[in-house]
Amino acid sequence: MDRCGALFLCLCLLMSQSRTEEASQEILRWMKRMETAARSRSLTSFAELIHGLESRLLNASFGGHNLTLRTHTIQTLAFKLGCNFTGLSLGSAALQQVPQAQVPLAMQFPAELTHDACRVRPRELTLICIYFSNARFFQKDINSSVLNNYVLGAQLSHGQVSNLREPVNISFWHNQSLEGYTVTCVFWKEGASKHHWGAWSTEGCRTEQPSPSQVLCRCNHLTYFAVLMQLSQAPVPAELLAPLTYISLVGCSISIVASLLTVLLHLLARKPSDSITWIHVNLHASVLLLNVAFLLSPVPAVPPVPESACVALAATLHYALLSCFTWMAIEGFNLYLLLGRVYNIYIRRYVLKLCALGWGVPAFLVLLLLAVKSSVYGPYRIPLSDSQGNSTGSQNTSICWVRDAWVHGILVMGSGGLTSLFNLVVLAWALRVLHRLRAQEKALGPRACWDTVTVLGLTVLLGTTWILAFFSFGVFLLPQLFLFTTFNSLYGFFLFLWFCSQRRHSEAEMEAFCSSQMVQ
Repeated sequence: MDRCGALFLCLCLLMSQSRTEEASQEILRWMKRMETAARSRSLTSFAELIHGLESRLLNASFGGHNLTLRTHTIQTLAFKLGCNFTGLSLGSAALQQVPQAQVPLAMQFPAELTHDACRVRPRELTLICIYFSNARFFQKDINSSVLNNYVLGAQLSHGQVSNLREPVNISFWHNQSLEGYTVTCVFWKEGASKHHWGAWSTEGCRTEQPSPSQVLCRCNHLTYFAVLMQLSQAPVPAELLAPLTYISLVGCSISIVASLLTVLLHLLARKPSDSITWIHVNLHASVLLLNVAFLLSPVPAVPPVPESACVALAATLHYALLSCFTWMAIEGFNLYLLLGRVYNIYIRRYVLKLCALGWGVPAFLVLLLLAVKSSVYGPYRIPLSDSQGNSTGSQNTSICWVRDAWVHGILVMGSGGLTSLFNLVVLAWALRVLHRLRAQEKALGPRACWDTVTVLGLTVLLGTTWILAFFSFGVFLLPQLFLFTTFNSLYGFFLFLWFCSQRRHSEAEMEAFCSSQMVQ
């Protein structure tokens, strides 16, 4: 019996090894097929290839506690876990680097990983990890790239893992300069794109940079992870962050009070049917919304506030900015009508149409972006640099804002640039008309002084100070930061001063008219 038992045990071991070898060979063949498809840009669905690899790994039979397989650009690991799981750390020794990879990676899984699966029925679980050094299987945003083309994925058998209280930590070490880039930890969200089998998203992931050569991703679920590198604006000197923040806080607060007061005075000063009054009121309302949203934007940008709150606030801030630009352009258009078309300027339901344009078009654009790709909004990291100009990634500050470079370039810088250009043309034309009128009157003295006030007021009213946003480079950076922050945070206050000067001028003209009538 002993000999028979030993013989049976040996036979079982051989069969087990045979099954393990067969499963390993099948997985390796599938991995090589994936590499061939990536090189040849085959029409084979990448989702089908990756799901096929996951299925084979999860169903693979192997002896021992783990199975490791590796091809040129893909490495897979499978682990047997029990319900007494206490956590797992995978360093560069476990994640054997493929030939072209020169930088170590690491993953840490918390003990909480198996709690949900074991709560229903204790069982043996399989944890698989897949490491790609080729991001071809995952869609790249046009305006971004994956750090070192590294993608790390993990999946647990018997259900999905999400909403972990203790996050999964994924460390990406690198040996390249990230100056001029914003790095963001992302995960692959299936079904999030109409043109691909998924898209990168930041939901549930937090980005940290413990050192200049490390990016640490803390995510509360299992999926495929990577670090996106996006071209960012010129870094702000870290020592200027405090004064710029103080200027913004004080300026926006003053503008909020001034905008509220101006709206009330506008409504009380003239008839409600006056189209000029309503245009001014709407401009002030958009400035008020912009200042409030801007002051609140840093609050939801950091944990533990849900990212959905940051997305909503970022969309509101973008909407307020687009509305502000639109009403500035409407002010310029209305100024053209007043000075260029003295007669026949009646337009049926003029104010209603302008409101549909000033509030409706920005709302349509923002809602369209949210419907197509909500990940364009969320926490946006503002890069900082030290006194030597080096990036200080660990000290970066965040606000809720537009994260997509194309959206920022077209719907922020583009719309702001077109508005400023249009209003500059209108301003130059208005000054020419004003100069011609004054030349005909041949009036100097007080008139010249009032003309100067008018020019300054029109410059503020048309929002031409926003043109400073296009000078954030080189030697212009530092002066531009302070000038742009000061002028545009106090924009509502400047509008209030313009309104007061206009009201005083109107009252002075009315008194002069009444005096002349009495003399007659």
